[in-house]
Amino acid sequence: MKQYHIHTIGCQMNVADSIRIGTALEQTGYTYTDQLDNADVVVVNTCAVRQRAEDSAAGKLSQISTIKRKNKNLVVAMTGCMVPPNEEGKTGLYKRFPVIDLLFDTLDPQRLVEILPERSEQPNSGLSIQGKIGITAYVSVIYGCNYTCSYCIVPLRRGKEMSRPISEIVEEIRGYVRRGVREVTLLGQTVDAYGHDLPNRPDLADLLQAINNIEGLWRIRFLTSHPKMMSYKMIKAVADLPKVCEYFSLPIQHGDDAILKAMKRPYTVAFYEKLAETVRQTVPNVSISTDIIVGFPGETDTQFMSTYRMLERLRFNEVHVAAYSPRPGTLSATYEDNVPPDVKRERLQAVEQLQERLALEYSQKTVGDTYEILVERLEKGRWHGRTRTNKPVFFDNPLGLEYEGFDWRGKLVDIVIDRAGAWSLTGHVAGTTPLAQQFEEVEICAPVSLITGRSIPLAVAKK
Repeated sequence: MKQYHIHTIGCQMNVADSIRIGTALEQTGYTYTDQLDNADVVVVNTCAVRQRAEDSAAGKLSQISTIKRKNKNLVVAMTGCMVPPNEEGKTGLYKRFPVIDLLFDTLDPQRLVEILPERSEQPNSGLSIQGKIGITAYVSVIYGCNYTCSYCIVPLRRGKEMSRPISEIVEEIRGYVRRGVREVTLLGQTVDAYGHDLPNRPDLADLLQAINNIEGLWRIRFLTSHPKMMSYKMIKAVADLPKVCEYFSLPIQHGDDAILKAMKRPYTVAFYEKLAETVRQTVPNVSISTDIIVGFPGETDTQFMSTYRMLERLRFNEVHVAAYSPRPGTLSATYEDNVPPDVKRERLQAVEQLQERLALEYSQKTVGDTYEILVERLEKGRWHGRTRTNKPVFFDNPLGLEYEGFDWRGKLVDIVIDRAGAWSLTGHVAGTTPLAQQFEEVEICAPVSLITGRSIPLAVAKK
């Protein structure tokens, strides 16, 4: 049986794309392996939002080159946002990385299947990478982006917006539910632009309503939203539909109108603040996350402080912050990158420290409260899940023989919060006695933000 390996860099949408590519390979007869040395086909799914992501891809391809020198039959393919749409750009990539046999678009995995030198005789019905989905799954609902933010390379690589039909999305999610998935996150570079290009022009609220009716599905999330596309109808859908979680990913990017204009973000700070107020008034106990870029070309100390003060006023539940780095081909790459690296670093750290303080204040208010947690996995000896508002929660098996070896995965559990850190909570199962153990909070990284490319800080409780 032939085997494949996919190395995924970047956002949640890349994770969803890798699952689709893996499914196409498995329907051809290949099985997934997590061991690079055992693979007959290797796919590197790339991100180009930040230089660090491109450097990561280059490092992985260098490692694969060493393997291919020993295994001449290894097929190496690259996809994702590093792959340009034009042939001239692809020619440059082939020259830069001679180990690559194929560059292909994430929406066309059959292009990869067509070049495989040998296919297994029997199709694989196990769908091994699908088996790795677990309790939660990402589902891309709209591809591409029609905005032209001056710093963002995504529209240049993923093209214009293209929505998937509601019926197609619903059928995909029903398939996941049959495999044990209980929560889905709907993805799009601008997810709240969903549907404008479809017949009858359904919107994200219509899609949420259709998915809410799927039996066996318990939770629905969506990201990333654009402030100009977020309608009151969509906000109300989050408030009214029981399966839709009270969580908005709503990037503002900066707190100064002049910088927003240079970024080509088509709103003002006042517009955004009014939107955030509407969300909080409409959706009880809502959590709002945002993205911030510091050190954008021309950003003065005063303009940075406008961002800082805005963050103090709005008190987001999560802030994903990145220092600006120019991406070739974008409009801002033609600007003078005149904020020194040490100043960018200082501003980034200032935002991180502010958000850690605000996050800790939010978390400390939860101690003693009870939250419904969807348990996703066992992590470093403790069970891990999230609240409906996306806060990571850890807990132990309760004391008692009836809980020994009990598998909490995929269960909705009421957890009483005993301890709060800035990035995560720890607690015990309601109605039981908490274990008397001490834990410290250690940062881990989740998939990077769709907009900034920076890893989202979470945490793991460690003995």
